[in-house]
Amino acid sequence: MTKTMDRFDYDLLVLGGGSGGVRAARMAAQRGARVALVEAAALGGTCVNVGCIPKKLYSYAAGYAEAFEEAAGFGWRVPEPRFDWATLKANRAREIGRLNGIYRDLLKGAGVEVVEGWGLLADAHTLQVGQRRMTGRHILVATGGTPFLPEIAGRELALSSDQMFDLDPFPKRLVVVGGGYIACEFASIFRGLGAEVTQLQRGGRILSSFDQDISRFLASEMGKTGIDLRLNAQVERIAHTPKGLHLTLAGGDLLDADAVLFATGRRPNTANIGLEAAGVRLDAQGAVVVDAHYRSSVPSIFALGDVSTEMQLTPVATAEAMALVDHLLGPAPGKAARTVSYEYIPTAVFTHPPVGTVGYTEEAARAEFGRVTVFRTEFKPLKHTLSGRGERTLMKLVVDAASDRVVGLHMVGPDAGEIVQGFAVALRAGATKAVFDGTIGIHPTAAEEFVTLREPAPE
Repeated sequence: MTKTMDRFDYDLLVLGGGSGGVRAARMAAQRGARVALVEAAALGGTCVNVGCIPKKLYSYAAGYAEAFEEAAGFGWRVPEPRFDWATLKANRAREIGRLNGIYRDLLKGAGVEVVEGWGLLADAHTLQVGQRRMTGRHILVATGGTPFLPEIAGRELALSSDQMFDLDPFPKRLVVVGGGYIACEFASIFRGLGAEVTQLQRGGRILSSFDQDISRFLASEMGKTGIDLRLNAQVERIAHTPKGLHLTLAGGDLLDADAVLFATGRRPNTANIGLEAAGVRLDAQGAVVVDAHYRSSVPSIFALGDVSTEMQLTPVATAEAMALVDHLLGPAPGKAARTVSYEYIPTAVFTHPPVGTVGYTEEAARAEFGRVTVFRTEFKPLKHTLSGRGERTLMKLVVDAASDRVVGLHMVGPDAGEIVQGFAVALRAGATKAVFDGTIGIHPTAAEEFVTLREPAPE
């Protein structure tokens, strides 16, 4: 990619201003490439605007309800707290606006031209933005994903996760449809903020792609908070009534609600951006099909992040962006070209209590390695010996018996994401159970349990 390619306006055109697109644009521009980024909405994409960041802020807000309740056991006399939904929304909006500005300043500082508008692929090297045609030697599609709502009667009365941060008024009765991490997180958040929450999952367990022990344990803990979790339940129709929304479930059960959230998955954002016209191949789910270097079926068009990968995580998108820039421009001086390994990617679910996990589930490990040894512990955290709450913690290690390598680490409990992030480094480094056993723990912490587990769980 060189500036001598003057038959193109730019060396790299980026369609989409989310985490992956912004990172790729900025890194490429800092290497001297001519870069433009096209975005029709606020910079930062799902994560900054309607995903990770506002969701975590709202999760913190919900956690204060638990903290006020727990304080009495430690000698604090707190007047009955009062929650103000409008204040939370306003403060969140101000912070998201600040982050939008930071993204814009970073791009500007790197020399990226930001073009506001809806971009359409006209051919393998051209984007049409309104009346403007822009050409690039390479085009990166980084348009992310969008919520999927099933086709049921009354679906127009339901909400997607994108709309949950600015509801007006606050829903006293919320029905959450879905059992994935987004559904579980919003169920926990709104329950913590004071709503009556019913969660409907059409399958037999929540978090179906997670370790089965984690799924079962989290369901039990969420139930302790007052969430009415109904498994094997499916919505057939939603109707508007003078008293709110009325849901009919398969089998005839009825529910009333003030708001209904469908958190039933996300789909790649590939519609109406000209991919088919440009000849870009999509898979059955509508994702852009790419090779190991994120190249689509059209050699000059690349794709990364949620629009092309099953690992719909912000850090994955940014890692892919840096690997792509190295592939197109070569690595930075003195550095090796970056690649992305999709093994041992840690993730967290910000429920109450939260989940942290890295590596193989027990089920996947048995399929991959054959013989595995499982270590598991469940306990009441020290904090709750005085708080009066019945919340418990689950921690689990999955070990490949042949190599002694720890291949899975899972937790449900306070600070799970923070704890698992550190252990993810150990798993990527190939740490064995013997290394875990030889590591001194920090006492008293929950994290020390991972290095003091000695007795395998019964088969």
